[in-house]
Amino acid sequence: MKFTLPLLILSLSTLPAADFNVLFIMADDLRPELGCYGAKHIQSPNIDKLAAQGTLFERAYCQVAVCNPSRSSLIGGVRPDTTGVLDNQHFLRPQLPDIVTLPQLFKNSGWYSMSLGKIFHHSDREPGDDPQSWSEPAWYHGLPYKSWFSKEANEAMKTLKQLPANKRPKLIRGPPFEAALEPDESYSDAKTATKAIETLQRLKDRKKPFFLGVGFQKPHLPFTCPQKYWDMYPADTIKLPDNYQASPDVPAPALHNWYELRSYGGVPAHGGISDEMALNLIRGYRACTSFVDAQIGRVLDELDRLGLRENTIIVMLGDHGYHLGENGLFTKMTNFELGTHAPLIVSAPGQKPGQRTHALVEFVDIYPTLAELCGLKLPPHLEGTSFAPLLADPEQKGKAAAFSQYLRPGKEKVMGRSIRTDRWRYTEWSNMKDEVIGTELYDETTDPKENHNLAKDPAHSSTMVTMANQLHEGPKKMTPAAAKPHAP
Repeated sequence: MKFTLPLLILSLSTLPAADFNVLFIMADDLRPELGCYGAKHIQSPNIDKLAAQGTLFERAYCQVAVCNPSRSSLIGGVRPDTTGVLDNQHFLRPQLPDIVTLPQLFKNSGWYSMSLGKIFHHSDREPGDDPQSWSEPAWYHGLPYKSWFSKEANEAMKTLKQLPANKRPKLIRGPPFEAALEPDESYSDAKTATKAIETLQRLKDRKKPFFLGVGFQKPHLPFTCPQKYWDMYPADTIKLPDNYQASPDVPAPALHNWYELRSYGGVPAHGGISDEMALNLIRGYRACTSFVDAQIGRVLDELDRLGLRENTIIVMLGDHGYHLGENGLFTKMTNFELGTHAPLIVSAPGQKPGQRTHALVEFVDIYPTLAELCGLKLPPHLEGTSFAPLLADPEQKGKAAAFSQYLRPGKEKVMGRSIRTDRWRYTEWSNMKDEVIGTELYDETTDPKENHNLAKDPAHSSTMVTMANQLHEGPKKMTPAAAKPHAP
């Protein structure tokens, strides 16, 4: 028997809409390489448990595979061309001073809205994490770049700081990975989890519902966490990906020189890295994934202990995907599947547990979805589509396409725009004169790792024309009428 939308709404409506809390959990750089996504080699029991209690979105896509642009689009409920935020140096509020953000909508509607950790990208900056969005000042603890404990790493950074300013690196950082004989509590994400637990205890008896954003930094570089998480992944089990080298038929703008990774100590400024370093990066990323899973588990366990689960909507996601050597790349900042595909799990009261949906959804859709589930009127500026119907019937088809983009920096900036349909991913790279200088076409059914660019294959010329037209028509044309945002 199908769990239809009317049944879901009926179940949700057994509690007044004002009684629904929202726990919004975001992990930084977390790709969908998790047990619940079929990665049996990853130990992520707490996220897996949440997936078993809610709905897992198998095909959720960010709008930009970079922290700040992705978060700005998601929290603002509009696409990157509207936010004007395409890098980590520009921010949502200065670009759109009057925008009503997702947490701000809840605050304006009577929810007590709070931010812990990294929700907006600029959580660490004064005056803080977008004061208009929160009922009290945002709480933030430390930067991910201050998480080394080895004597060697700290001495190396001390030496760099003593250099004359003109010879000092722009960023003084330790190595890109470290396993330390330290307890979880030594790391900022554990402190964020502890603060979230304390905050839930404080919020439990408030008469107002809450919107609580909890943002974790891991598994963002540096891959530093306690030794016990590294021990979960023995060195002899770590292998390089089978597409470790970039495909020769990929246009140059689709690739980059791993510039984020190169800002860490010991990573060469140019060229490749040793296999030993690459294997340690993969191992460290997996260790940090299990570390952040443990911190997420602490927060969810406290939610259960306090009896808040039955009237709390939980959203858990990573802000974008990540490369660990695949496609010849490390880190994010791409339009490949690995860069744009990210984990998304939603657990709502009255929802059938353990659901999975193969429908295409976008991060820009999260704002209207949460507003609709909580009975809030959707602001007119939203450019996403509520996927609330998928929580009732995960077999629904959903969107026809997901759109992502990335502005490649440099002296001559290049914009890449990508469309992902059920079968295909098509990407165009254009210079600032709107001249197309590179194209990509991947068949996701036969080539999910995107190893073979079919853009120049005559056998796919008609597909190229179709996909190019759909890309240029844009999201509005590709959104089914039945799925367009509406006010409840």
